[in-house]
Amino acid sequence: MTRSKRNRLSALFALLWFMPALAFGQQQGSDAGKKSSPAGVTKSAVGSTAAVFKPKSAGDLVGYTIGEQDVLEIAVWKEKEMSVTAVVRPDGKIDVPLVNEIYVVGLTPVQLQALLVTKLQPFMTVPEVTVSVREINSRKVYLLGQVTHPGMFRINSTTTVGQVIAQAGGLREFAKRKKIYILRNIDHAQTRIPFNYDAVIKGQKDHPDIVLQPGDTIVVP
Repeated sequence: MTRSKRNRLSALFALLWFMPALAFGQQQGSDAGKKSSPAGVTKSAVGSTAAVFKPKSAGDLVGYTIGEQDVLEIAVWKEKEMSVTAVVRPDGKIDVPLVNEIYVVGLTPVQLQALLVTKLQPFMTVPEVTVSVREINSRKVYLLGQVTHPGMFRINSTTTVGQVIAQAGGLREFAKRKKIYILRNIDHAQTRIPFNYDAVIKGQKDHPDIVLQPGDTIVVP
């Protein structure tokens, strides 16, 4: 079998393997253009460079913590002037009336809600605060190298390397399929995690598909 034919067959197999992820990602892309009301949680599928994730249900925010560029809606009951929509700044802070600047990166919406209640107690008797997530812009990874469409991709808490590669259109012909790696920051140090694409699509138990974390960079040499 020629190299070209072998690559075509491999690409077809990979497409069939990751087809559910692609279909789910396309559905999310279609939903992104529709206006939706804010909810207290977020649903995001395999990302694309254009998609903006808008939470729809509580299950969408499982494992979610606030990050830079996320859009939060803060509502204080019976205090309309205190209710704001805030974008998390690059320094990890937001501005809230009376409270002023507050660092929020790494908190869950529930934790931020409790913190705001404490901060507002000197100004009102029984503050009732609700924190909703309008958009999640912080959960993203980067795909570089020998893929059809490299770039930035938004992810959810279960998105894998294989799914992002499929969303990017697959590997190019001369990609080093067994030499792919993920760069991840762990304890302020960059760690290199190997990824064998061929072993993953064959379902080998000792080579599971790797779940991505925000900030990961996938390199396909």
